[in-house]
Amino acid sequence: MPVSPLHFLLFFFIIIFLVVMLQLQVLGIVLAKLGLSPESAGLLLFATLLGSAINIPLFTLYAEPQQQPEPPPLPLGFLGRVRPYHGKTVISINVGGALIPVGFSLYLLSTKPLPLGDVIIGILIVTALSYAVSRPIKGLGIGMPILLAPLTAALAAIMLNPQYSAPLAYISGTLGVLIGADLLHLKDISKLATPLASIGGAGTFDGIFFTGIIAVLLA
Repeated sequence: MPVSPLHFLLFFFIIIFLVVMLQLQVLGIVLAKLGLSPESAGLLLFATLLGSAINIPLFTLYAEPQQQPEPPPLPLGFLGRVRPYHGKTVISINVGGALIPVGFSLYLLSTKPLPLGDVIIGILIVTALSYAVSRPIKGLGIGMPILLAPLTAALAAIMLNPQYSAPLAYISGTLGVLIGADLLHLKDISKLATPLASIGGAGTFDGIFFTGIIAVLLA
């Protein structure tokens, strides 16, 4: 799928941002909290960024195309590209924004002694917030600001389980955004007049990606 200049520019600055953070050993602190080796951490980051460009189609929704007015500018803090709609929406799942975060969250759950109750409560808190602040944007899909979720995930993790706040913040933040901003808004997709809706992609990839890094850093 075509990538908007804004997203390409964001991707470029993410690369620069990560390189600088690695040099400053900030990401080292984040990843050490999650118990990853430098090699594993580099592989995870590379796979996440590369996977953000890969959408796996799941199914297609059909609707009668309607004459659409000129779309308004995207709200401040939302990113994306409005594309023409011809009555067909392909529902996909994004590798970097959904499959990899879910897989890594399952890895953390299997390797860290996290009480299931803390995990469920943390995910529910971030899910509720993400659902409340995410917004269906006609011609684009679901978008959300990128700062509220990581702050909420970090605070919830510190309050629920200070000893293992870092992995709890990552799991709560990434899965909460994925569920609240994407899965719970699937019912709105047919009304958005967008040709592609990606679970964990578009505007929510930015939220999921930064949630994972910032939440762990703050926890």
